[in-house]
Amino acid sequence: MSAKSGERKLQILQTLAQMLQMPGGEKITTASLAARLEVSEAALYRHFASKAQMFEGLIEFIEQTLFGIINKISAEDQSGLKQVEAMLSLLLGFAKKNPGMTRVLIGDALVNENERLQGRINQLHDRLEATLKQSLRFAASQGEISGDLDEAVQANLLMCFIVGRWHQFAKSGFRRDPLASWAQQWTMLSKF
Repeated sequence: MSAKSGERKLQILQTLAQMLQMPGGEKITTASLAARLEVSEAALYRHFASKAQMFEGLIEFIEQTLFGIINKISAEDQSGLKQVEAMLSLLLGFAKKNPGMTRVLIGDALVNENERLQGRINQLHDRLEATLKQSLRFAASQGEISGDLDEAVQANLLMCFIVGRWHQFAKSGFRRDPLASWAQQWTMLSKF
């Protein structure tokens, strides 16, 4: 693939993400995407075999970004509890910086699309939850939290909190800041 083709693919994905952050949340068609880019639909299909493949590109971007930073947090932070806090802050901050991607993360943008896309998002949520569980287990081994804590239950609760904040953000037309009151909420959430 030439550099120019790679640049065009990136431009298509960036435009799709921008269209997803429109508060109305209308269904995005390849025709509307092509019109926004001022190209033909055929030009889109030269870079992506389908609209589902475009959404897969966004999901891959989300996964690479989040897990790249999460891996860095896990490697650099010696406190399991600090890892959890940093990961949750990352997930909320990513949503704030990437409103269109938030609609992908909550599955809102994937309604009426290929169902395997929702499966990929579900898998992403499961991976995030497993990562939180691992850091909670690490925190328990360090004595930062009670060893009696069920890490799986707590990780699920934290993931439910994150997904809820993502939903509030998207459903408010991106006006409700996902990081609002985060410091106070972390104080409450971290009482294990």
